[in-house]
Amino acid sequence: MSIPADLDSETDEASETRPPLVVAVDGPSGAGKSSTSRGAAQALGLRYLDTGAMYRALTWWLLHRGVNVRDSAAVAALAAEPDIEIGTDPGAPWVRVNGTDVTAEIRRQEVTGAVSAVASVPQVRALLIAQQRDIIAGAGGIVAEGRDIGTVVAPDAPVKVFLTADSAERASRRAAQTSQSTASTQADQDRRDRLDSGQSAKADDAVEIDSTALDLAEVVDIIVRLACETRRQAGLPQPRQQST
Repeated sequence: MSIPADLDSETDEASETRPPLVVAVDGPSGAGKSSTSRGAAQALGLRYLDTGAMYRALTWWLLHRGVNVRDSAAVAALAAEPDIEIGTDPGAPWVRVNGTDVTAEIRRQEVTGAVSAVASVPQVRALLIAQQRDIIAGAGGIVAEGRDIGTVVAPDAPVKVFLTADSAERASRRAAQTSQSTASTQADQDRRDRLDSGQSAKADDAVEIDSTALDLAEVVDIIVRLACETRRQAGLPQPRQQST
């Protein structure tokens, strides 16, 4: 995997002024991790990493190749073959596989229905977690979201959030983003929750946020305040906050 140009091309001045703050955001599907994490990253002037998009990109490539994603041996054997790039600009994240932009394609239902099987393969997790750690280490400050971020990918992150919401509310939100009915979305969500349960642990030191009755701006504000308070307690300069 290549570290994207928009991460590598930062000037020395930007690297020096951006605090090396890592915010880890975990939680189940439909809890609002992506929108919340992008909003917090923009408000704090940090990079943004959607780790789930990396698993989706690999899943898309495997399906495109006609690979049976339930064949864990085949998935493991091919996992390192595609070159997956991911943009870390929270305002315009993108994903490429072997130079092809698949940002939209990886959100399609066939990928959603197959990604849990791919993500459960140990060799896949080892490969992508190593790449995610490299991106986080080189970002100069980042909000990383997905599964196992605070427990496995970035266990030393100074800010850890476990974002959740009522199951029905999560399904309703997801259905609003797709053409599926709420009932169908709820069934898919329950299946993914079961399949992903092994990678969905909450870190002991994570702050749990129930977003059921909160809007996006309210959840973003909570995370921004947590980040600023963490740095204040450590005696470090505050992040360069931007208007939301």
